[in-house]
Amino acid sequence: MSGDLGAEVVVRAAAATLRKYRNLKLILVGDEDELQRLVGDIVGEDSRLHIAHASEVVGMSEPPADALRKKKDSSMRVSINLVKEGAADACVSAGNTGALMATAKFVLKMLPGIDRPAIIGELPAMGGSVHMLDLGANTQATADQLFQYAVMGSIVAADIAGIDKPRVGLLNVGAEDIKGHETVREAAAMLADSTLNYVGFIEGTGLTSGTVDVVVTDGFTGNVALKTMEGTVVLGKHYLARAFKRNWLTKLQALLASSVLRQLSAELDSRNYNGATLAGLNGIVIKSHGGADAYAFQHAIDTAIVEVRNQLPQQIGTLLQKEAS
Repeated sequence: MSGDLGAEVVVRAAAATLRKYRNLKLILVGDEDELQRLVGDIVGEDSRLHIAHASEVVGMSEPPADALRKKKDSSMRVSINLVKEGAADACVSAGNTGALMATAKFVLKMLPGIDRPAIIGELPAMGGSVHMLDLGANTQATADQLFQYAVMGSIVAADIAGIDKPRVGLLNVGAEDIKGHETVREAAAMLADSTLNYVGFIEGTGLTSGTVDVVVTDGFTGNVALKTMEGTVVLGKHYLARAFKRNWLTKLQALLASSVLRQLSAELDSRNYNGATLAGLNGIVIKSHGGADAYAFQHAIDTAIVEVRNQLPQQIGTLLQKEAS
């Protein structure tokens, strides 16, 4: 029910998803009257779509502690409860990130061996994509937690991108072994002794180079890097559009290059990468961007489906046990 664009986006995404997957069942959680109206207008009759009523909504700027204590019948809380009870295999939400993280951690608990959950997202990169974590769940991280992030990132990248042995890089101020603070160097030593495919330190310029499949960092650095990359794409589009509009000749060139520009725009479309995993939980929770449209939200549902099929939490738990033994 939350998110920047409201419930209609979710219902439209649900309709498209039901058309795509014939053996899927979806539960829409929120105000029953509003959802019944939207489903009637957009979906029509479909026995695979159910509605679970929730009388409250967590606001996008609401403090996570307040959402956790005061709104036990919010659409977010009811959704996560359904996962806990086994009535749903995954939860997808475009709501308040902090509240979603706090509620999921409280209800579902952490996997054994994981200290804190991390947000992992897929980003465009040369030759494909890269998965980066943490994107903002925890502003600081110990060496042990960075190692845990690497384990979780490797599993997610293997599941989503189908990579057999994902290459893991640790974000640092330089690629040399002597660079970085003690925590990063300690995490690097742990990764080097692990069974993960650790390739070493990478700098910010290597995030999209295609030399790694997983980038590991703390939540503060990861969130700043993510927002910088998003801003750079917007800036590039701005300068490109301005250049093509300069005079009649550049407008003609833009017309001639229109098919290439459309392809470029599609490849850089952030909607194709919507749906960040809240990794480390004893259950599957996917965070959609708050401003996601129906196309983007459907991609977040797709991510949840892949993780359910591959039993993501169980895979993470198994790999952690293997590394600890």
